[in-house]
Amino acid sequence: MNLNSILYEDNHLIAVNKKSSEIVQGDRTGDITMPDTVKAYLKEKYNKPGNVFCGVIHRLDRPTSGVILFARTSKGLERMNKQFRDKETNKIYWAILENKPPNSGGKLVNYLKKNEKQNKSYVTSKDTKGAKEAILSYRLLSSSERYHLVEVQLETGRHHQIRTQFSKIGCCVKGDLKYGAKRSNNDGSICLHARKLDFNHPTTKEPISITAPLPENTFWNLFKSIS
Repeated sequence: MNLNSILYEDNHLIAVNKKSSEIVQGDRTGDITMPDTVKAYLKEKYNKPGNVFCGVIHRLDRPTSGVILFARTSKGLERMNKQFRDKETNKIYWAILENKPPNSGGKLVNYLKKNEKQNKSYVTSKDTKGAKEAILSYRLLSSSERYHLVEVQLETGRHHQIRTQFSKIGCCVKGDLKYGAKRSNNDGSICLHARKLDFNHPTTKEPISITAPLPENTFWNLFKSIS
């Protein structure tokens, strides 16, 4: 693991700036997962015998980049899981959109249903069986000649929520073919980045804020000046 990708580390937690190519959970590709990589790093750094603990607290879609937090202890995992479950954390995403949103800021409220076979979510009616309410707030940060950067704050954590809700208003995330983008990105990424994560430390209760630098590619470089 690239040491530069580590954003925070102590006895209980480790935060990494995920690349779009990395996976959090194993899939049919058989590619090495981030927890496996983190375990190998910790084992070598601290010369640990036997198994190393690395608990998955939350997840990011494979083509998404940004800050992701893992627990180094079972106590840390349990307490952080509770914070995420009780919505006591604050998650900020940055997204580059193909089209400019109709307003410079606002709230999107929809009901989403996940199609397991397609691994895709759809906006549906409130009455649809299995539909879950999805709420996010956004503000337009900057526009280039062709693309538009928004900051997104999630109030709910639904499957592919940002991708689905912006697609619904005709503002697909750049590179996100699954949700209607015009073309893919060369590196297989989509321009969705988990920019910032705020939470309270599981043992000291101190407030912690972690910001993930933007990926190095043509599209994010358009907006480097405001980062």
